[in-house]
Amino acid sequence: MPGAGRGLILDLEWRTTLATLLLLPLLTGLGFWQLQRAGEKASIAAAWELRQSQPPVPLGQLWDEPAQRLAYQQVTLSGEFIGDEYFLLDNRIYAGRFGVEVLGIVRLDGGGGLVLVNRGWLAADPARRALPAVPRVTGRVELTGHVYVAPDAPYLLGEQEMGPDWPITLQAVEMAKILPVLESIGGGRVFPYPVRLAGGEPGALAVDWQLVNSSPDKHRAYAVQWFTMAAVLLVFFLLRSSNLWQLLRPAGRQ
Repeated sequence: MPGAGRGLILDLEWRTTLATLLLLPLLTGLGFWQLQRAGEKASIAAAWELRQSQPPVPLGQLWDEPAQRLAYQQVTLSGEFIGDEYFLLDNRIYAGRFGVEVLGIVRLDGGGGLVLVNRGWLAADPARRALPAVPRVTGRVELTGHVYVAPDAPYLLGEQEMGPDWPITLQAVEMAKILPVLESIGGGRVFPYPVRLAGGEPGALAVDWQLVNSSPDKHRAYAVQWFTMAAVLLVFFLLRSSNLWQLLRPAGRQ
C-alpha cells in the first residue's frame, strides 16, 4: 500500500522552493505591516475623540507646543483673511466631484502673527483650464477649528515649486516650504501647522474632514488577506514538495 508506514518525505523542487522562500516572507510581512497600520489609524481615531471632548483653546496659547500636543486640538482664533493671497490644494475629491481645498491666510488680531486656515473643499474644473472663483471673506472674523498635524509625509508626484503668483496651487501641504512664503508676506511669526475650519464658521466651504483614508478594520481585513495567501502558498508548497497528500488520503483511496 503506497505510503503505508512511511512518514513525511520532502522532495524539494528548486523552482517551487525558491518561489516559496521569496514570497512567503513578503506575504507575511505585508500582513504584519497592515496590522501596524491598523494600530496607527486606531491611535489617530482615539486622539481625535479625545480632542473633541475638550473645549477649544485660544490659538495664541499653543505656539510653542509640540506636534503631539497640537494634533486635532480644537482652537479659537480671530483676525482677518488676507484677500487675494491663498493656496489651492489640488485634486481633492468630494462626493465624487473634482475640486480643491482652499487654504486662506489669516492675520491674527493684535499683531499675533499669521496662520494658514483650511476653509474646506470647493468645486473646480477637472481640466484645470481655469481656477475656481473663491468666495472672499472680508472684515474681522472669529473662527473655531482644529489644528491638523499630518500623520504621514505627503505623497508627491514631483518637487513642489512655490511660484511668485497667487493663488499658489499645491499637491500637498508641505509646511517647511509654505512657511517661508508666509513669512515673506510679513505680519510676524507663522503658526507651524494649518487649522481646519469647523462647519458653519465664517469662510467655511464644504467641510467634511476625513481623519484617515482607510479605517483600522479595512487594514485588518487586508492583513487577513495577506496571511491567507501566505497560508495557501505554504500548503501548496508542502503538497507539491512532499508526500503529505498521500499521507492525508484515506487508506482505501491510496
